[in-house]
Amino acid sequence: ERSSYIRFDDRWVPYPFQNNLRYLPDEIEYECVLGLIEAPGGDPNMDFATWMESVFGRGITHHFMRPYNFKVWATPPERMASQWIGERVSVIDFTRALRNIVFEEDDVAWGPNNKFVFPAEGGTGEIYRSLALKLGRDRIFYNRRMLELDSERKRIKLEDGSEEEYDYLVSTMPLDLLIRSMVHCPEDVRRAADELEHNGVYIVGIGYEAPLKDDKSWMYFPKNEAPFYRATNFAKYSAANVPNGDTARYCAYMTEISYSRYKPETVDGLEDRVEQGLRAGGVIEGSPSVASAHVIDADYAYPVPTLTRDEALA
Repeated sequence: ERSSYIRFDDRWVPYPFQNNLRYLPDEIEYECVLGLIEAPGGDPNMDFATWMESVFGRGITHHFMRPYNFKVWATPPERMASQWIGERVSVIDFTRALRNIVFEEDDVAWGPNNKFVFPAEGGTGEIYRSLALKLGRDRIFYNRRMLELDSERKRIKLEDGSEEEYDYLVSTMPLDLLIRSMVHCPEDVRRAADELEHNGVYIVGIGYEAPLKDDKSWMYFPKNEAPFYRATNFAKYSAANVPNGDTARYCAYMTEISYSRYKPETVDGLEDRVEQGLRAGGVIEGSPSVASAHVIDADYAYPVPTLTRDEALA
């Protein structure tokens, strides 16, 4: 079962933030409820910034929605559409928010991921290894980058100089990279591909020589006490995610830091900044020693739902 929280100043607010306003300081709680009462309501044709203000009001937007979403998407919300929201954002009315406050009820079951599964061993990569086995080992090749796609000859050229023929081609490449590789492609399609935007994410893992005590699955960080927007408690997911499954000795956190032209981030010193953020954000207490640290640069992380994305995709 999901156990997820938002770090807000010196306290933990159960997820979703807008459903559990009773954990906030009194003045901010009042500001958020008042904003919900006064919010006129939104529609999917609004840009994301306008939609947030219209649905949640100024309080929730100012204290959580705007800063958190900028940390995730690394894109100004005014440049984003709002049709993508679906089941990703809890839309709450003020009567439910007020009831949770008055009756001091936690409202934590919202969302499609309130229960989730995760591999007992092998981490996230085990999902892909298991899928790969179903296709057969002789059909999968690694470290062979495609440079050119000729759809008329049904051939692809690879970085090592070799070529492969195909009958049908299924691509999971980012669409803009696929289009750029194509020898034969209409110009309007090339221009549309250039309209697609994405962010990148530095994934920073920190392992500690400290016992697992935290019962949280993952945590959100809308403010600047930490460079990351989310920290995942990997030893809580599975004991096998730490050496020898020894959660009495080790714990481990996976953090995510987005970047883009609107939100540049430097990788220099990032491990230290993340480690300091885990302490400043109340995730790590005391002074346990760092057992391991690593950085992965996912330069294509989230495709950003900009105002022009759907037209470009079409």
